[in-house]
Amino acid sequence: MELTKQKKKLVTAVRGHKLLKDKRDELMRQFLDLARENMALRLKVEEGIRSANTNFVVAKAGMSEETLNTALMAPKQEVYLETSTKNVMSVDIPSFEYKTRTADANDIYSYGFAFTSSDLDGAVKSLADILPDMLRLAECEKACQLMSAEIEKTRRRVNALEHVIIPQAQEHIKYITMKLDENERSTQIRLMKVKDMMLEDAHKYSERPVREA
Repeated sequence: MELTKQKKKLVTAVRGHKLLKDKRDELMRQFLDLARENMALRLKVEEGIRSANTNFVVAKAGMSEETLNTALMAPKQEVYLETSTKNVMSVDIPSFEYKTRTADANDIYSYGFAFTSSDLDGAVKSLADILPDMLRLAECEKACQLMSAEIEKTRRRVNALEHVIIPQAQEHIKYITMKLDENERSTQIRLMKVKDMMLEDAHKYSERPVREA
């Protein structure tokens, strides 16, 4: 019974080891794809923010601080962020989607164009254009964090199966099999000895002289 139990345990461990290795490899592939996308998005977002900052600095140099603060004090457009999750290889990855209050692209400007510089318009436009990439960057970075944690957890499970559970099951099966074989040989030897003793007794009995009546 114990041998059967250990054999079933070994079969289950080997199958689980293969499935976990496949999962780990697929997670690594998707993680690398996300890491490359994350790097490209980060460079793009940093470039957009740098461009917006440059435009803000130029706009501030050509406008008074009071005019700039008044122009940006009351935003005209509103943004609504919706969050959800999607399951990728048993990892719940966040997904962001944003909607604006109005579809008019000019609603990002909360000021009139008469008393402001075009550099301020460029800065506001740069930030508005970079918003989708910033949200996607946030998705990618969080997905990379979650997937790296899942990869590490899966790797530990694979190593535990490969270096601990499977070798232990194989060792137990080998030990039990050896014990059973040893018991079988001992039983055969005892049976042979009993058979020899019975044959010897039968031979002695047949050689005993018969008394005359």
